[in-house]
Amino acid sequence: MVRSLTPCARLASVTEHEAPGEQPEFTARAVNHGRRLLDRAVAGVPQDESPLRHVEHIPPRPARHANWPDWAPENVVQTLRGQGVEHPWTHQVDGAERARAGENVVVATGTASGKSMVYQLPVLAALQDDSRATALYLSPTKALGADQLRAVELFGVPGVRAASYDGDTPHAERDWVRAHARWIFTNPDMLHHGVLPRHSRWARFFRRLRYVVVDECHSYRGLFGSHVALLLRRLRRIAQHYGADPVFVFASATVSDPAALGERLLGAQCQAITDDGSPRGARTVALWEPPLLDDIVGENEAPIRRSAGAETARIMTELVIENARMLAFVRSRRGVEVAALTARRALSDVAPELPERVAAYRGGYLPEDRRALERDLMSGELLAVATTNALELGVDIAGLDAVVVAGYPGTLASFWQQAGRAGREGEGALVIFVARDDPLDTYLVHHPPAVLDRPVEATVLDPTNPYVLEPHLACAASELPVTEECLRDFGGDAARQAVEALTGEGVLRRRPRGWYWTSRERPHQTVEIRGSGGKQVAVVEADSGRMLGTVDPESAHGTVHPGALYLHQGESYVVDELDLEHGIALVHADNPEWTTSPREVIDIAVLRTEEKVQPGPGVTFCLGEVEVTSQVVGYLRRLPSGEVLDQVPLDLPTRTLVTRSVWYTVGDELLAGNAPGGAGLDPARIPGALHAAEHAAIGLLPLFATCDRWDIGGVSTALHEDTGEATVFVHDGHPGGAGFADRGYAALIPWLDATREAIASCECPAGCPSCVQSPKCGNGNEPLDKAGAVAVLDAVRAAGGAID
Repeated sequence: MVRSLTPCARLASVTEHEAPGEQPEFTARAVNHGRRLLDRAVAGVPQDESPLRHVEHIPPRPARHANWPDWAPENVVQTLRGQGVEHPWTHQVDGAERARAGENVVVATGTASGKSMVYQLPVLAALQDDSRATALYLSPTKALGADQLRAVELFGVPGVRAASYDGDTPHAERDWVRAHARWIFTNPDMLHHGVLPRHSRWARFFRRLRYVVVDECHSYRGLFGSHVALLLRRLRRIAQHYGADPVFVFASATVSDPAALGERLLGAQCQAITDDGSPRGARTVALWEPPLLDDIVGENEAPIRRSAGAETARIMTELVIENARMLAFVRSRRGVEVAALTARRALSDVAPELPERVAAYRGGYLPEDRRALERDLMSGELLAVATTNALELGVDIAGLDAVVVAGYPGTLASFWQQAGRAGREGEGALVIFVARDDPLDTYLVHHPPAVLDRPVEATVLDPTNPYVLEPHLACAASELPVTEECLRDFGGDAARQAVEALTGEGVLRRRPRGWYWTSRERPHQTVEIRGSGGKQVAVVEADSGRMLGTVDPESAHGTVHPGALYLHQGESYVVDELDLEHGIALVHADNPEWTTSPREVIDIAVLRTEEKVQPGPGVTFCLGEVEVTSQVVGYLRRLPSGEVLDQVPLDLPTRTLVTRSVWYTVGDELLAGNAPGGAGLDPARIPGALHAAEHAAIGLLPLFATCDRWDIGGVSTALHEDTGEATVFVHDGHPGGAGFADRGYAALIPWLDATREAIASCECPAGCPSCVQSPKCGNGNEPLDKAGAVAVLDAVRAAGGAID
């Protein structure tokens, strides 16, 4: 490893890796391509104002091939050879052989590594060998399922009769699919609502079910992942009821401990396939921090940075001029449209034909428009596409010259999945991570090993959450009686407690042979597997009566309150009325310059402390169950620059949330003490110091748990009545918890270290959105004491050294 400085990155550290066995000329040529693109990206930026914080050159990786399995269908092999696949890669054969042998497998290899072949070979072989065998494919999105269905149809294997069965399938076709299709492509939502409740009508399909494919399984995390884990247990139970015992094949981006992820999703043993035999081109990875703006200040006069979207549009402009094919991943649909539009406007000043080579790609487009965009990007007609993560999951686009990731996508798995779209074998590519004005993004660009050297995180989900487990056990009982044997697969003791609670409520009835559903109505419609359950709030356009979407009841107060800006498929609407009694939010189409962010008053009570550690005098670390009481009392309207226009009051009811939390307490002597190890804070500074530490901790938790800062919340207080001391809480934002607080407790010391470093290394004088300000703060980011937060965390960390 050699560190040097390059002319294009005077302020950036540069790391070179040498690949064993690589020819120097080959590697240098590939690396130089990435460097040339990076030079273009920073064109016109003065060297002493460079936004680059680190540049890493990653060498190419050669392919490793294997022979075709002798059982692979000849027509499938010939089709693949016709597509240029002369020999499969080693991990493809390893995974396919294991699945063929009856093992549940999790294939966790990089982007464009051909994971689809791992399940295509054994599934198509089984369907060809047995004319009555069936298979099921599940994906998190309908678009991905449609892509994979098209890929299977290209093989032309006789008698497979592959078909989609989702919300877009016409009712006239659904009976045919149920009666005749042998490989069905669907999603968890349709499996839950349309298949399992009526499983007797699917008896033919379930009786001969050989394989279940679960694609992009790393996306099943948090509350959604917990729902899907229980859904898969219900699916497996139904199949076994009809005499089948299907093999499950999970496909995932690279994740930590993929075997554990598969087992947690399925409730059965899985084998991991992680030795990636696919080739990878050389990559230059740049960490980019937008500059502070001189003429604009944000909330409480805090400095703010140029937006990641604006930087991304500028990079797109420069790379299109360089004739580079690229993707720019932007966090929001609106951001995607704005980035593409801004780049097109800038390019119109360069050459009249260049704007037509830039486009936006997001959910909500018609299938034919989406396929046309994909085709034009691959052919080179389009050079640059700004996209949401719609092009992260499974769409076969790779080998590009550059990828820009505008804002950390939530997990390292997603980051490398997006970055993997760049790079062809034998060619170099550029990956730029552009930081948002956010504590986590800022931390990452200043700590390159946290992005480039750290293993990808484990996927967090908790299928024993009673708020998720009880509704699924009710669904299971309505499908088939729940027996003692079932309880083991559904979570053991947690499942027993859940059925006993449901029995006590009269939802289930205990009989000698198990627990039975007591109602004529099925419970499936009340369980929202992409939410936390409860009655959804419908978002309705007032003029037309058209329903735009739904919002979880827990988030409705903060997202569709009166006056809120609501985005749907790239279009913006303003909320006129929120009717909580009837579950309706009425909106009208509008395109204001401002965005909205809610302001809440929050209180928290400790219900049960499950784990407790006192590593040193004056500090306690805890994990347990809490009750959070909150009320949205107003909202801020902000310009895209971050400038606050005004604050509007609201009168909404209070809500309570029982969930899981991690917290730490700090004694008065440690806070006030000037001795070594003490924070040395005056009493007046303590609330602001704790508040700032809480905000930064929320911002950094996604580094250790697969969550977004919007999935979690926090409370800090100089004296909490339940702990008797100054306390900082960080809690899950979903009923019963989603596993995030537990992961934070397990990684408490490195989490606090990262939090302290993120605050201390920020260049602002007194706190800004990059360190201690939060866009969701209920108190308008007051009070905040940046230096005090560092002092508190230093004191807590010194006492916490005993549990390193």
